[in-house]
Amino acid sequence: MGFNELLDDLDHSATAQAAGIRRGYGGPPARAVSFTAGMTRLRCASLLKPLYAWVSAARIPDADRWRRHAEPAVVVSSNSDTLNLWLAVGPRVILDDLRDRTGVAWALPNGDPSRFGSVEVTAGEVCAAYAVLAQSAVAGDPVAGTVLQWMGQVAEPQAFGAREALGWPQSAVKCGWYGAPDETVLRTHAVAVQPRGGTRVSVIVAMTALPYTDPHEREAYREHVGKGLPVEAEHEKVSGTLLRGLMTTTCEELGS
Repeated sequence: MGFNELLDDLDHSATAQAAGIRRGYGGPPARAVSFTAGMTRLRCASLLKPLYAWVSAARIPDADRWRRHAEPAVVVSSNSDTLNLWLAVGPRVILDDLRDRTGVAWALPNGDPSRFGSVEVTAGEVCAAYAVLAQSAVAGDPVAGTVLQWMGQVAEPQAFGAREALGWPQSAVKCGWYGAPDETVLRTHAVAVQPRGGTRVSVIVAMTALPYTDPHEREAYREHVGKGLPVEAEHEKVSGTLLRGLMTTTCEELGS
């Protein structure tokens, strides 16, 4: 199934993005694919948490303190621990360091710079940044390797079936999910990284923002969020099938 068929029934107010990169010395030629329907940029805070953890390690002298916050930020998507890293290092420093390491430039969000989740990105940018993270890990960067190991520990339901859909059971995965009070969509997104031996890696990213307008469902969702209850099942119901479809279609297009 191609992207057009996959998104044939997509609501006009929805957004779906996907991107994939295959690269590495000694393998097939480097290849990249991308697809966008709807908005060109989205907020996908959780996909950036492993990248923030990676670059913040060099800025926090106390390695134990870094690990204490970085590990839960990656493994269980802890917002409080991510915010600790974000504010301890400084958002401008983190984003500048990511630009220097990956070539991907992201701007600070408007308004309150402490809101790490408001950085807007494209699937292609996220994919490019993770490709550098992955190749740094296989080239011997110990922090990058640790971050990917933590991504390998992300468990269901926080992985949204990405590993199984791709047929990458040992892949490093990070997913995210949120529907802000001022939004009429649920945002659900995922990245999967698969080492291929040597410096060869494949990266797949999918991002969605799908309509979520029923007032009763939105009220129940906000109540769950306010009480700290899990809402992954609601995101699975609204977006899971499309999210995995975007990933598998990207993988097929990539020839990975």
